[in-house]
Order: sequence, then structure tokens, then C-alpha cells
Amino acid sequence: MAEHDIRSMIVMKSTLSRMPLYYTYLCSLQKEGTQYVSSARIAQGLNMNPVLVRKDLACLSSVSGRPRVGFEVDTLLKELEEYLGYNNTDQAILVGVGSLGRLILSNKEFDTLGMHIPVGFDKDPHLAGLQVEGKYILPMNKMESYVRRTGIRIGIITVPAGEAQGVCDQMVRCGIRAIWNFAFTLLNVPPTVLVKNENLPMSLALLSHQLEKNQRKK
Repeated sequence: MAEHDIRSMIVMKSTLSRMPLYYTYLCSLQKEGTQYVSSARIAQGLNMNPVLVRKDLACLSSVSGRPRVGFEVDTLLKELEEYLGYNNTDQAILVGVGSLGRLILSNKEFDTLGMHIPVGFDKDPHLAGLQVEGKYILPMNKMESYVRRTGIRIGIITVPAGEAQGVCDQMVRCGIRAIWNFAFTLLNVPPTVLVKNENLPMSLALLSHQLEKNQRKK
């Protein structure tokens, strides 16, 4: 087994969640022309614990940082791109072209992160044939044939909670194997299907709770 594969197996979920932060920060350094960066500088730039950053990079990088110099930014970025899959463009479909769906469809940053969303689907017949940033909106009855023809494995759900499970079931029948769910409900899926839930109201509630907690400390 390759060394990189072994490292990937032992990276914890909490570590994985921090990798995109490192990637974004390193991209900003690269644009500034920075060639080397220490884990201490990354920690300072992201307001994180330096020990935690060093441990994270040790799981990821195939080379150690040079004393008093640090890691080569270009090399570290390439390793992050490989680990996160940013250098392997994948495709996804989106169902629910409302305000949030349009926002996601029009976001060009996904392409730079290895994710292309070529089309959106919606049950509203008045939306069929319209475009969002050059991406067509198709009727729901076209989804199965499109997914089977293209082999797309990822689906994004941005419909109301009451419609989410039905859309999820359709996706699974089509062959979708990973779902990014923005509906405010939990989905029932087979064990072979991955689901990532984005509960925006809960995130806002947690943020408000943390703010109140911080204010009480002061």
C-alpha cells in the first residue's frame, strides 16, 4: 500500500475538516508569492493551536518542514489538492432551483475545488429550459436518464424539508451514491449511500448560543 494511502487511512474526521482551511490559507500565501511557510505561521494566520497544525500536517505531508524555513507552499498545496480530491474534477446534480439552489449553481468556486455542477433539476415546469450562469434547469422526469447517461454519483438537495426524502429516493434509484443535503430534515438512505447534512438553522442557533456564552464570560 502506498505511503500516502496509509496516511489517508489514519487521518481523523476532525483533521479532515480542517484541511480545506489550510488549503484556502496556503492559496492566499501562494498568490502573495510566499515560497515557504511554517506550521506556526499557518496557526497564527488561522488562529489555531500550533501543536494541532503540526500534527495535522504530519498526517498529510510526505516531507518534513525545513528547520527555520518551514514547508514549501507549492508542495503542500499539491498534497492537499491530492488528498482532498481538488485535482480530480467530479460532477454533481442539484435538485431544487430556488434561492439557495441558484446560489450554489452560480458559485464558480466549486469548479476550483474539483466539483462541477452542470445542471439543476426542478419540479416547476416554468423553470424548465432556463439557465443559471449557463447551466440549464431540467424537469424532474429527465433526472434518471441524465444520471444514468453521465454516470454522475453526487446529488445536492436544496428542496423544502417535506420534499427531501422523495427527492433522495429518486436519486438513489438513479444511482447517486453521495448526497449533500441542505433540506432541514434527516434522510433515510441505504448503507451504501453517503449523506452530508447542512442544517443551516441549527448552525445559526449554535452560533447565537456561542455568542451569548462569550458575552456572559465578558
